[in-house]
Amino acid sequence: MPTSTSKSGQTGKAVVMGAPKSSEPKTNGTKMHRRSRSGCFTCRLRRKKCDEGKGQCKACRHLGLKCEYKRPMWWSNNDQRKQQKELIKNIIKRTKLSEKTAHISHGADTPPGLSHSLPTSATYSDAAVRTRAASVDSQYSVGYDFNQVQAHDHFDIYQPHVLSPSFDSDPQYHPYMAAPYEVDIKTERQMFVNDVPTRRDSTISTFSTYQPPQTHPSLPTFPEEEASWLHEGIYDPPTDMFSAEEGLDFNFFDFAHGSAQDSRQALVQVDECDRPLLDHFIDNVLRLIFPILEVNQHGSARTEVIIPALESNKTYLHCCLSIAAIHLKSTRRIHGETIDSDIMRHRYATISELCGALNRDTDHAQILEATLGMILFQCSVGGPDDSLPDIPWHQHFEAGGSLVRKLELPHAMIHVNSAKPHPPFNMTLASWIDILGATMLGLNPKFADTYREKNNDGSTSGLCELMGCEDRVMYLISEIACLDALKCRGIDDMQLCHHIRTLGELLEQSEPPPGILDYVYSPTGAIRPRQLSINMTTMFRIAARIYLTSLVPGISIHEPAMTNLLERLTEALEYIPNGPDGFDRSIVWPLLIGGSQSVASSPFRQALANRIQCLGEHAEFGSFGRMVRLLQEVWRQSDADYRAEERQNVHWRNVMQQKGWDFLLI
Repeated sequence: MPTSTSKSGQTGKAVVMGAPKSSEPKTNGTKMHRRSRSGCFTCRLRRKKCDEGKGQCKACRHLGLKCEYKRPMWWSNNDQRKQQKELIKNIIKRTKLSEKTAHISHGADTPPGLSHSLPTSATYSDAAVRTRAASVDSQYSVGYDFNQVQAHDHFDIYQPHVLSPSFDSDPQYHPYMAAPYEVDIKTERQMFVNDVPTRRDSTISTFSTYQPPQTHPSLPTFPEEEASWLHEGIYDPPTDMFSAEEGLDFNFFDFAHGSAQDSRQALVQVDECDRPLLDHFIDNVLRLIFPILEVNQHGSARTEVIIPALESNKTYLHCCLSIAAIHLKSTRRIHGETIDSDIMRHRYATISELCGALNRDTDHAQILEATLGMILFQCSVGGPDDSLPDIPWHQHFEAGGSLVRKLELPHAMIHVNSAKPHPPFNMTLASWIDILGATMLGLNPKFADTYREKNNDGSTSGLCELMGCEDRVMYLISEIACLDALKCRGIDDMQLCHHIRTLGELLEQSEPPPGILDYVYSPTGAIRPRQLSINMTTMFRIAARIYLTSLVPGISIHEPAMTNLLERLTEALEYIPNGPDGFDRSIVWPLLIGGSQSVASSPFRQALANRIQCLGEHAEFGSFGRMVRLLQEVWRQSDADYRAEERQNVHWRNVMQQKGWDFLLI
């Protein structure tokens, strides 16, 4: 009699769809599908849904617009895009005016019909196009060449590239502005009897980036085409309402995996037992990693960075699964050998994969991608008292710095200019870690010469678009870190003061005009990315001044110069949104620098305490939670010294060394 044995799928495949389905391998496992649409460039500029119809899509045909699937000239220049958008708006206004005129003249002698339902675009689009085409001026006709937009000679590299119109923030009126897609995780189990396949079971879990709001029961509902027409004709705000904001630029960075607009199908191998970790990472952790990039280019962190890396980089996948386990353990208070085993198993697998690739001296881009992920993702999860063994972040960055040089990314960054405006994403991310990480260690940034050269030529590194602080301020923080390292090595006080004075003057030159701080939300509740970057840059600039002032020989945290800077930092903090959906976790470094120089009576401490309270349990985890723990210890020691009238400055780096903390507080 044959014995029955059960084999559940030990490996899985996650299929991420960016194109029409092709044949799938008939193997056991987990399948993850991503359905994304790119559409014609006209619809993408208008941030409208595109059905990608042959010849012309339905929206362009309906409105009498030129439908372009080939990348037009105006797409790569932000100012030209704004002109193009205005041109398209004028076309739409004229065509709708013509349509209304034609409708009135047609219906004047015609009694109303018995049916009052609105026709769909499919029933009258061809007739509407004929009516519109006859009424639009020749320069706005369907045959007009949209590429004839005058190029501007000057492009301000320090302005972010986001337009936030009021109703674009509300998915009820604009459901496709963020290019949403779903991620389906399908797990299959199959039973074998004497190696003969018998029973097969499958389950599917779905994650969506778009959740439409529930409409009030008293409000009417509209079909998709009618809702789109209502939005265009009625709800579009005046263009001057958001004149301070810029058009969306989805092509700012040179992403390591290219553009997500490329249609492809990819597979991700994941063990069945790890499916809950992958679910948790996609659903809960992913949104924490690049909050500023998400504001500037909604959805790009997921579609351009993380999902493609999960698809193609096994080391990166293991890193993300270990991070998911850490987040589960800390946020859901899960304890025990199982969760610790998951953390260490994937942590070990990540290191093993890295070492293997390094020994083979291959796949340098993938190794760098995973290494930066191991460093940065840890800043979003876990608590300050994590006791499981791990490699310090700066040891990872030693290897990462070598890979950056092997890939010649500093050279690529230096040559970013108007002719080649896209900074390499991984170099921008490495620069952020490098500059602020150097302040953690009292060392020079590894690529300080690159930042110095970038500062001299004034070209962008993408730091503002990725993390929120303008490049030039970050370059100056790099210079201050170099001076800090010199002081640690014993530079002469006279030379030290000379360098402090020079850097202070450069910070003064970077100051914006007065009154530039403002709240980041528009009257309709939409976030203004440009204003957010201004406010965050102000926080980093004031913190840089505090950092520089703290290097003055014999300076005390009780002196007026320091307390005045703390007052300015406290005032600027009011313009950063707080709470779980705010951006306190993106300004950990300025909060650390300011808090470490604050006295017990400082308003800054009370302001920080209020923001910790608003964050709730989120204040306990990641870099923010570690920063709070470090400041509490610094204050305990410094306040005790002040009461004893010793008045000695307690440096936060010394406290970290005393406690054995290897924190990266960025």
